[in-house]
Amino acid sequence: MNRFARTVAAVALATALALVSGCGGSDSDAGAGADDKALEKVTYLTSFGNFGRDAYAWVAKDKGFFEEAGFDVEIKPGQGTGGVIPAVVGGQAQFGPIDLTGGLLHMGSGRAKDFVAVAAIQQRTMAAIATTEGSGIATPKDIEGKRLADTPGSVVRNLFPTYARLAGVDADKVTWVNGDAQTLMGTLASGSVDGIGQFVVGKPTIEAVTKKKAVLLPYSDVIPDLYGNVLITSKKIAEQDPEMVKRFTTALLKGLEYSLANSKEAAEILKRNVDATNPAAAAAELELMAAYVTPGGSGTAIGTLDSGRVAKSIAILQDAGALPQGMTPEQIIDFDLVPQA
Repeated sequence: MNRFARTVAAVALATALALVSGCGGSDSDAGAGADDKALEKVTYLTSFGNFGRDAYAWVAKDKGFFEEAGFDVEIKPGQGTGGVIPAVVGGQAQFGPIDLTGGLLHMGSGRAKDFVAVAAIQQRTMAAIATTEGSGIATPKDIEGKRLADTPGSVVRNLFPTYARLAGVDADKVTWVNGDAQTLMGTLASGSVDGIGQFVVGKPTIEAVTKKKAVLLPYSDVIPDLYGNVLITSKKIAEQDPEMVKRFTTALLKGLEYSLANSKEAAEILKRNVDATNPAAAAAELELMAAYVTPGGSGTAIGTLDSGRVAKSIAILQDAGALPQGMTPEQIIDFDLVPQA
């Protein structure tokens, strides 16, 4: 009976609201913000599943940062750079984070275009090969003869040939198998593969899932100066509605900053929205990520992107034969929309 009473009350309230809305002359069903303007519906993809490293989007929604900026945001789990780019370009989502290096590789190879980066999430790449103690992997050379799993379009996998070349690894002696963002750690725990593509902040979650000590081989040890994740949107949206992009970016980065300052609360917010969340591991991921978002002593503001650094990254990839000559930072980044230092 209580459930029935609540249902009747909800229907009555919805009817009343509909009548009020009708009197106001608005037929929008997107809701309204504090200034009574209809909220703009937006779909946002996380970078890679729903781990602690992506909790900041849920925080921006839970804390009302998106609503204050005029948005009604639906958050969906992404499947890495290779999955987020086509979804954003194709209109299935309006925003999502990708690894900047992965984006460069996709653009340089002709696999993707018509997207632009509008803010940095991490000032350094977090890409890595991850495994556990007892796997026989302790150095890059040890991955020769091993089986690694990752999603087909992930930056770890796409950047691997460059990493292998610079680390002195024979890439032809490494076998890659396809995996899913949410099940990769379980695949590692099962012993069916020797390692997985992962971000360095995944260490706490790996240890929680595998019950073993994690071993990571960060790409940044071999390829310095690469940015990590950046927020992207389509060129069409960036050109047609730049102010909307700036409002969304500001709200998302506000969620990012809050999450880093309140990691345990952010993890609990993620848990309320994603049942499978391990709050302790999620909070630990955020705490590890803080150093990548705002490097200590660098003075770098959250969200900024430096054209000179991006150009240096492009040169590193070109020297390794991973990118064609002639690419420029402006091809992948809209500096007019990037937050200023």
